[in-house]
Amino acid sequence: MTELVLKPGNATLADWRAIYRGAVPKLDNSCWPKIKASAEAVARIVAKGEPVYGINTGFGKLASVRIPAADLETLQRNIVLSHAAGVGEPMPVAVARLMMALKLASLAQGASGVRLETVELLEAMLANDVIPVVPAQGSVGASGDLAPLSHMTAVMIGVGECFTPHGRFPAKVAFVSHGLEPVTLGAKEGLALLNGTQFSTAYALAALFEAEVLYQSALVAGALSTDAAKGSDAPFDPRIHLLRKHRGQIETADALRNLMSGSAIRESHRVGDERVQDPYCLRCQPQVMGAALSVLRQAADTLGAEANGVTDNPLIFAEDDTALSGGNFHAEPVAFAADMIALAVCEIGSLSERRIAMLVDPALSGMPAFLTPKPGLNSGFMIPQVTAAALVSENKQKAYPASVDSIPTSANQEDHVSMAAHGARRLIGMVENATAVIGIELLAAAQGCDFHAPLTSSDALEAVRKLVRAEVPHLDNDRHFHPDMEKAIAMVRSGAAIDAAGSIALPSISGAA
Repeated sequence: MTELVLKPGNATLADWRAIYRGAVPKLDNSCWPKIKASAEAVARIVAKGEPVYGINTGFGKLASVRIPAADLETLQRNIVLSHAAGVGEPMPVAVARLMMALKLASLAQGASGVRLETVELLEAMLANDVIPVVPAQGSVGASGDLAPLSHMTAVMIGVGECFTPHGRFPAKVAFVSHGLEPVTLGAKEGLALLNGTQFSTAYALAALFEAEVLYQSALVAGALSTDAAKGSDAPFDPRIHLLRKHRGQIETADALRNLMSGSAIRESHRVGDERVQDPYCLRCQPQVMGAALSVLRQAADTLGAEANGVTDNPLIFAEDDTALSGGNFHAEPVAFAADMIALAVCEIGSLSERRIAMLVDPALSGMPAFLTPKPGLNSGFMIPQVTAAALVSENKQKAYPASVDSIPTSANQEDHVSMAAHGARRLIGMVENATAVIGIELLAAAQGCDFHAPLTSSDALEAVRKLVRAEVPHLDNDRHFHPDMEKAIAMVRSGAAIDAAGSIALPSISGAA
């Protein structure tokens, strides 16, 4: 695995993407003095004996209960064990790794009061690919992602289970086999580890990275569908989009125009075509997909800031031994970002499904019904379009904003919550749904272009069609469709369809083409 030097507070989206894809984070050496100073400040605060929330008091509604110095280690262990109350399927390992890296970066900024050995253990777990089994349900996205982060922290004290390169094991067994030692948490440490937005942020970032692949793949599929339908590239003329000023729209139109550049199919109907305008699913791709791009970029800005922030409570300021209790754990920014990603993903899939529906309809496409040479005897793409419609409908239901919901918790001490956790957690499933829709569109668009032979599309789109045809032959007569769909979906999920388009610059969420 590739090692990545992580600079807390200054990490880039590319850094987090690399970690999500498997890079191992190693803290920049400049972090360690700040971590040490923060832990020493907590020690001095404890020595003073004054009540400070989260250090020598109870938690939440029990903040007024004073805890004796002799019980502080027990207090931190108890909060971890009592809060490890999640349910449901475990987090995907890649997302859990990202969550751990986000927590590592937060603690390493020296505002959490955690000791060097505790941070070193978290870093070592990532280096050895010892990943806690974390039930994915149980956080409301405020007062931190308490339940999931507690399951992560429980493993650090030797409780719970881990995924390792060799399988799933009890934490103590996994630690022994990898030369790791559980820690005994000191004052403030348990609360620092389980308080924060890293669970929600990890899920949202993972979905953002997958949504970027989805967006770019949808541009490729959309351009191929436009040629399959003998649609016009006039709606992608830059003069149209410069007048509206939206950067995402301008860049999307540029990409679509470049993808189609040099298409003989397009040239074949440039003159004498009786159609005046194409359906919106073709003509308005820059407007819809450009808006989706802009929303994804806004979400990326929010999540990039969140990933570089410190979100536990209280926060420790070592310069004057101050512990300030606030609300950085409230995940409203993440909830809003997750809702924005959900809207963009839903619309990307929705527009794609409309293109599939247009291609299979002979009245709109001018091609054989359901893209089969012998309609009636064969059903062709009839039911794949139905599947796409079902997936889009499911995404519409999932796209309802999570951030507008709230439910009081902790005896009304935590009376407004963000719901960022499940708002972010639904996103990967939504991207998977939309990915399947784009995969179906790739097959339909390739099939449509086949009907225009010997005319060819652009070099970029022909390379995409060649990719499809290398795995899925032209559909002459009905056959088992599911394997074809699985192959096309894999092309979208892996980014292979994007790569096949070659040197055509496609917009990215970072803003760099």
